[in-house]
Amino acid sequence: MTSAAARTALDLTADLPVTALEDLYRDLHRHPELSLREHRTAGRLAEQLREAGYETAEGIGGTGVAGLLRNGDGPTVLLRADMDALPVVEDTGLPYASETPGVMHACGHDLHVTWLAGAARALAAGRETWNGTLLVVGQPAEESGQGAERMVADGLYERFPRPDVLLGQHAAPGPVGFYAHSPGLIMSASTDVDIVVHGRGGHGSRPETTVDPVVTAAHLVTRLQTVVSREIPAKESAVLTVGRIEAGTRHNIIPSEARIALNLRTQSEEVRARMLAAIRRIAAGEALAAGCPREPEITVGATFPVTVNDADTDRLVAAVHEEVLGAGTVLDFGPVMGSEDFSHLAQGGIPYSYWFVTTTRADVWEAAEGADLMEKFLAVPSNHSPHFAPDLATVAPGVRTLVSGALACLAG
Repeated sequence: MTSAAARTALDLTADLPVTALEDLYRDLHRHPELSLREHRTAGRLAEQLREAGYETAEGIGGTGVAGLLRNGDGPTVLLRADMDALPVVEDTGLPYASETPGVMHACGHDLHVTWLAGAARALAAGRETWNGTLLVVGQPAEESGQGAERMVADGLYERFPRPDVLLGQHAAPGPVGFYAHSPGLIMSASTDVDIVVHGRGGHGSRPETTVDPVVTAAHLVTRLQTVVSREIPAKESAVLTVGRIEAGTRHNIIPSEARIALNLRTQSEEVRARMLAAIRRIAAGEALAAGCPREPEITVGATFPVTVNDADTDRLVAAVHEEVLGAGTVLDFGPVMGSEDFSHLAQGGIPYSYWFVTTTRADVWEAAEGADLMEKFLAVPSNHSPHFAPDLATVAPGVRTLVSGALACLAG
């Protein structure tokens, strides 16, 4: 038996303005903006919310947008989309490819904004079917981990009602038509670490008069690969990536320092602390072994928290998604190593549900190498790839997931 929320969601999304939403998506994709510079994107979303009848405010936390729709007594539900793009050179060949040099929507945030705009309009048009308050948020700077915290610090929940529940979703690789839920941990924590190795520079022809930080950095990079494989229990999940190593200016100059940038992915604070301690120990040891003039500088930078769904909320939303999108479309792949700042919006323990929407175009999926789903999943362009290009066929389903999730949490 179909629930009232599912029936209402199907009714409210039966006549979505798909063409107009696709046009909005193409426009957003053509004009990507980096974190905290999402002025045009924020303006487009604010325009959509005002036209739908929302009380709208811009500039929250820098470039954040919020729209409020009061509709009688009932819970307050927050729907969120992130808006920023990435410093990636697009290589999709799409007719609506990025027109901003060196910047691309390579993570689907343009699609997220489109989904949010469509859901806001559908719920506003069908307000006679539900009671409560909708708080629709366009969040900046998810990629840098700053946006959610900045919006909260700028008084999001003082200027607007504090929500009773948060809902969010993310585009992901995979054949179109699946929705990944996990009633608990769904995304990992992320921690950036910067290391500066100090040497003693000099001429490339006389290495004996120097302490070469490049060689020390190379040893350090290799040794760091043992942190996960030899210091973290096999039952735990963790990733350590060396994302950048920089040193020197010319072929025949031994530099005075080398810089290494790391990223950690962890699913518990205990594992994170253990990895940071190992990094400090290994860096100090390699510098000592090389005779570096002083200890390396180690700086812990941007961090993202774990994303842990409230089990009851997520099961409620997952159930209505399966009713609306079809049996077998909702899957639980378990937690992933990707990270989000969405949970920073859950100040004080607000329950939330966060899920994934698969978006790989059918032709790309079919052409991908591999005999089974997992092999193909590893072969298709992932988020942050210059080839990442979600299927326009996901515009309507992504609106339906937000609409049905909201209706499952609202009254009426």
